[in-house]
Amino acid sequence: MRIRTFALSLAGASLLASSALAGTITGTVVYDDKVPNLRPLSMDADPACAEKHDSPVKPDLLVLGDGNTMANVFVKVTNPPETDSSAPTEPVVIDQVGCMYEPHVVGVRVGQPLQFRNSDGILHNVHGLPDKNREFNLGMPASLKQKETTFNEPEEFFPVKCDVHPWMKAYVAVMTHPFFDVTDKDGKFTIDGLPDGTYTVEAWHEKLGTRTQEISVSGGEGGPAEFTFQVPK
Repeated sequence: MRIRTFALSLAGASLLASSALAGTITGTVVYDDKVPNLRPLSMDADPACAEKHDSPVKPDLLVLGDGNTMANVFVKVTNPPETDSSAPTEPVVIDQVGCMYEPHVVGVRVGQPLQFRNSDGILHNVHGLPDKNREFNLGMPASLKQKETTFNEPEEFFPVKCDVHPWMKAYVAVMTHPFFDVTDKDGKFTIDGLPDGTYTVEAWHEKLGTRTQEISVSGGEGGPAEFTFQVPK
């Protein structure tokens, strides 16, 4: 009994030590430039889309929160540690709401389902244009509520569009590891599960390019990483 108890104690200590090594990088992404006056989207081509909104809809090109924090910025570790984590079986979801894709930017693991939903109850089609993976074009009539696809190869930021509503666009990154996040309007991101070490963290925006920083994780903590974007001169 004493031997078994001692072995269990060692296993518990090992588990605690392993958990202690799992570090987190946090940070914020901010836009520091003149804010453009983006023209509202013209949805007049499909009255069913226009009727879903009570006010003009701005494009997802630049979505800012308080203090000009930035949404839709994809943040990843470019030199990730080795991991034996398998791709989640739970799908990443992009919904079609008000004739817009929500969310606008997503990351999905190789082999993980990417699910498209149609909450609008009108005709859409989901046309993905990857380079390394197979192109897909999913017709989604009003009666079809969801469809899924998966990807076999890692690939960065390919566009998804709707051929029925040309203003609709989203971006998908297919990743081999879990060390990434996408910002909301508060501009914040969190990347968990990193052992101690120094990592290159990259922030990507569809029009403003990329920013990188070297961030060290020590004792389970790293950062914070602060990224600032301006319009290229």
